[in-house]
Amino acid sequence: MLANYHTHTRRCHHAVGEDREYVEAAVAAGYRVLGFSDHVPWVYPGDYVSPTRMTPAETEDYFRSLTDLKKEYAGDITIYIGFESEYLPGLLPAQDRLLADYPVDYMILGQHFVTPEPEGHYTGFDGDREGLVAYTDSIIEGMETGRYIYTAHPDLYRYRGEGTEEQFRRICRYMKEKELPVEINILGIATGRHYPSSLFLNIAAEEGCSAIIGVDAHDPKAFERTGLIRRGEEIAAEFGLPLVDFLPGLGEV
Repeated sequence: MLANYHTHTRRCHHAVGEDREYVEAAVAAGYRVLGFSDHVPWVYPGDYVSPTRMTPAETEDYFRSLTDLKKEYAGDITIYIGFESEYLPGLLPAQDRLLADYPVDYMILGQHFVTPEPEGHYTGFDGDREGLVAYTDSIIEGMETGRYIYTAHPDLYRYRGEGTEEQFRRICRYMKEKELPVEINILGIATGRHYPSSLFLNIAAEEGCSAIIGVDAHDPKAFERTGLIRRGEEIAAEFGLPLVDFLPGLGEV
């Protein structure tokens, strides 16, 4: 595995470790590209503060720290600075204003919510058919904007009842049409979550999709767990999904 574009930092308040530790762990593991994509700060109406993402006030430190590391480790690894973000149209103008002066290299779509916090339902908790349809719609609508380079854990929505196959196939057909890889999420494997989903990956294979490994690192030690990453590669092989190493425009420099 040569690149990972799904890396968090302690600023999301549910990850651990210093930024430098993530870089050094990735270098030691042989990565050539490391993309940071911490949970994007949203500018919420009122005084709500999310417990699971960086705050707007932490944005400056995020870019300062990672820009310094990008320069310091330029001879060892290529570092990109981005975010994992939901597609929430009503909040996008404020997000764009917040990030306008920062050098954002990319975003990945992680649709943890279809409706903004705190009212919104976390899509990784038990849901229903109607919610899965809304989740699928929002992924396709979000990717259509061109804001995101790929979708993190596209099989995150937790519902496997009637209609699941239809919605998973909609996602996979869209990804194939746009030549976007589906993510095999290592954190999901490591923690025994309901994703990666065999049903989803089988449909992805039927639709001719490619795949990308997303470490979804919340701890620098995630890069040391080579057995889990090999398992992700084995899963791709088992389902016949060709793996993508580098994303367009975000390879080695």
